[in-house]
Amino acid sequence: MKHNFRNRLQSGERLVGTMVTLASAEVAELLSSVGFDWLFIDAEHSPMATADIQRILQGAGPDTACLVRLAASEELHIKKALDAGAAGIITPMVNTAEQAHEVVRHAKYAPLGTRGVGIGRAHGYGLNFKEYLANANDQSTVVVQAEHITAVQNIESIVQVAGIDAVLVGPYDLSASLGLIGQVEHPEVIAAIDHVTAVCHEANIPLGIFGVSAVTVHPYIDRGYRLIVAGTDTLLLAQSAAQLLAQLKS
Repeated sequence: MKHNFRNRLQSGERLVGTMVTLASAEVAELLSSVGFDWLFIDAEHSPMATADIQRILQGAGPDTACLVRLAASEELHIKKALDAGAAGIITPMVNTAEQAHEVVRHAKYAPLGTRGVGIGRAHGYGLNFKEYLANANDQSTVVVQAEHITAVQNIESIVQVAGIDAVLVGPYDLSASLGLIGQVEHPEVIAAIDHVTAVCHEANIPLGIFGVSAVTVHPYIDRGYRLIVAGTDTLLLAQSAAQLLAQLKS
């Protein structure tokens, strides 16, 4: 790994990325060349398989960190993403400290966890096996998503779990869990996010957020959120194409 993503996150740096939903190495290659600090590979709400994730990681190259949002916070998904060479994982719907602990356990090699040892792309297909094993626990990033009211209620204990590197807030799923689906500006949703924000700041845990545009994430940047993901590959393509078409027809 050339990007030292986890070190940069822990040092207090703001890290700006965008979301990849298309199973295309070329898309990842293009977005990487733009200069994003990291790419958010969405394997939860896309049809990506492990082989697709690995090709995306290859397209992004060694200088751009890629974190994979897993289909589920389970051991199988965690080890496959990390063995493919992801800089880290983003685990959905982590609602309790017990769930957070299990995520860390599956993501870390012994003695910190129980991650299975095997040969894959992350290890240089065996060529860098010893070096990878020696450094993986320090370099692999673990992000949990707070996107349910239960996570909000348990956030004080979640942030105390050793090995959690950041909490990424999910406003839309959070609003749904409150019976206010899509109402991300509702006072109850705002209050829940405020609580997570305050607790994470107090615990010195970096906060992350996704927004469809720079405008939507700027308020969170102003509040000290450091793990930023804005836009998606599909939106960027469609919006740029629509703008071009409008210019041609004007």
